[in-house]
Amino acid sequence: MQKQVENPLGTERIGRLLCRLALPAVTAQLVNMLYNIVDRIYIGHIPDVGAAALTGVGVTFPIIMIITAFSSLVGMGGAPRASIKMGQKDDAGAEEIMGNCLTVLMGISVVLTAVFLVFGRELLLLFGASSDTIGYASDYMNIYVCGTIFVQLALGMNAFITSQGFAKTSMFTVVIGAAINIALDPVFIFVFDMGVQGAALATVLSQAVSAIWVVRFLSGKKTKLKIRRQYLRPKASVMLPVLALGVSPFIMQSTESLVNISLNSSLQAYGGDMAVGAMTILASLMQVLSLPITGIAQGAQPIAGFNFGAGQNDRVKQTFKLLLIASLTFSTAFWLSIMLLPQVFISLFNNDPQLMEVSVWAVRIYMGGAFALGAQIACQQTFIAVGQAKVSLILALLRKVILLIPLIYILPNFFSDKVFAVFLAEPVSDLLAATVTVITFSFQFRRILARNILPAQKKPV
Repeated sequence: MQKQVENPLGTERIGRLLCRLALPAVTAQLVNMLYNIVDRIYIGHIPDVGAAALTGVGVTFPIIMIITAFSSLVGMGGAPRASIKMGQKDDAGAEEIMGNCLTVLMGISVVLTAVFLVFGRELLLLFGASSDTIGYASDYMNIYVCGTIFVQLALGMNAFITSQGFAKTSMFTVVIGAAINIALDPVFIFVFDMGVQGAALATVLSQAVSAIWVVRFLSGKKTKLKIRRQYLRPKASVMLPVLALGVSPFIMQSTESLVNISLNSSLQAYGGDMAVGAMTILASLMQVLSLPITGIAQGAQPIAGFNFGAGQNDRVKQTFKLLLIASLTFSTAFWLSIMLLPQVFISLFNNDPQLMEVSVWAVRIYMGGAFALGAQIACQQTFIAVGQAKVSLILALLRKVILLIPLIYILPNFFSDKVFAVFLAEPVSDLLAATVTVITFSFQFRRILARNILPAQKKPV
């Protein structure tokens, strides 16, 4: 009991605590981002076929996001609930949540692998692949989906390491895998002349190492919450609340897949492979922006979740304030860099003159409202941290499903330049969604805290 009372999540200064948890989480997100970004950088520079290969791999992005979304459904739904249980001094309940999530993640992996191996080629054609790029897309996807179980365990279960305050360990999970991926990519792609298949194989092997690392840590002596056999059998009473809370991050990531499908298919119709290739680069840059902000939010979530469960509302409010400042600062700085130096960012992926020309003007349009993403993510992720699944879900649906996807098809009716209109849909939806989210949060957050029962005031510890 004494160890639980003195948990630093409930006692340490918020600023120092957020730095200690967020910096490793941001590092982990940046390194995790390298799994896909480095693949695309190397693939884009394959001699003679780089542009076509990059476009083909870009078409597989929806499948990658769907796989990642399911890991978030379980991991990002279970980890905040485990944090709240820990704040309520119910470690056994937190371990039951974690054990159930492990089993469910493994089951989801089997289903997803089978579906994509059977229907993958047809899906890629639907997602915007052409006769010139389908070969590269299929070669990459067929190998990548065989490692689905490693993605699920590495990403989904790593959230439970972060939720306990082991931010550095969580960071190492990703760093180990990404370092292996970066080392193996050039060997498999260029030395062994495996092309996009080599990039996929390097990714799968690196994710396997990360998954093993996560499971071993959560089964070892250093973790506060341990994987226990008696909690591996899924229970509806445990998993339904987890899935309800995880629906919001699941929607956020799965709708990224739907958005990418809508963008690629529309751009293929209006601008061909070159426009789709540009979209591959722009989607990568959006990851460079969004994932670090998500890392900051992941560092803040266990602090907000623990203190919300412990009834320490002042610490919850202070955590959100610092999260908002950090997120907005990063999103604004990145936005300015993109607007001023687009060529620098685009050249990382490909030097094809035609692709460079399309991408440079497109990125200024597509990322036009990116500065507002910091506020959007900070508010939305704080709702998740305090267990508000319904509000977070609505806001997740707003930006992508309610606004962006319809705008992709509506705006080209009002512009002669159809490709421009498709790219314009992103900043319009970003700005509208951020405005609605901030207004909603300003009203709802106070009410949520006002209704929060303060167990520390009800009974002495």
